[in-house]
Amino acid sequence: MDMTRRDMLGIVAKTGLAGVALGSGIAKAAEAPLPSLAQGGAKTLKELMAALDRAPRRRDFKEVPMILTKPDQWDNEALKLVLHYKGKVKQVWDNTDIAGPWLNLMRNSMNTQIWAFKHPDFLVVSATHGPAHLALYDQYLWDKYQLSKLIGDKFKENSFLKIPQAAHADPKNFEDESGVYSPEDNSIPVLQARGVVFLACHNAIFEVSHNLHKKGVNPDNLTVPQMVAEFTNHLIPGAVLTPGIVGTLPELGFAGFQYAK
Repeated sequence: MDMTRRDMLGIVAKTGLAGVALGSGIAKAAEAPLPSLAQGGAKTLKELMAALDRAPRRRDFKEVPMILTKPDQWDNEALKLVLHYKGKVKQVWDNTDIAGPWLNLMRNSMNTQIWAFKHPDFLVVSATHGPAHLALYDQYLWDKYQLSKLIGDKFKENSFLKIPQAAHADPKNFEDESGVYSPEDNSIPVLQARGVVFLACHNAIFEVSHNLHKKGVNPDNLTVPQMVAEFTNHLIPGAVLTPGIVGTLPELGFAGFQYAK
């Protein structure tokens, strides 16, 4: 079978299989995926989530240049789905600080829009770059390239991908102070299950690869384009790769997204 790395990650997530070979890396056992946490009236948002799940993500790169020039070098189909979202209210968060309250702020924004202003189709997009972009790489890459050292060992592992116990609370009880929609449930998989789209940044991938290459953190003696390819191939499932976040923000603005930081 011709199976992409994303397909394999899906199998790992659904079956709990450990030690499945994924190209140059080994996937550790993954937690079972969360069911959709989009609200009952969020028809348009659910349609987008389903379309994004079907949209292809290329994760078989061998080399990637510094500047992308062709749509097949990023997740063009998935990005277009986001840009053409039919929902009326949509917001893009400019997220750079991995140690900041970025996940919490997006959660709060969704809660307010959904229950206070009655916009169940509210779409939140994370324009992820800078140090925050490290959260969009799988644990294999964190281990191989010692990514925790890039942020002063503040995070020993990619804890942003862990699913809190609160995620398994009754989603019907939206006022539960320790439940699904509470501060106890800030994580990337939970927000993805609620419909948040995490945009990945090619420029951030290039810069971290280039810096690690200069420092000699290069276990396989790769060239910079090869290292950029490996980092791209190890983006987390569901992430939407863009040719560069800063340059994509204007496109989101033209598409009617409200900017937040």
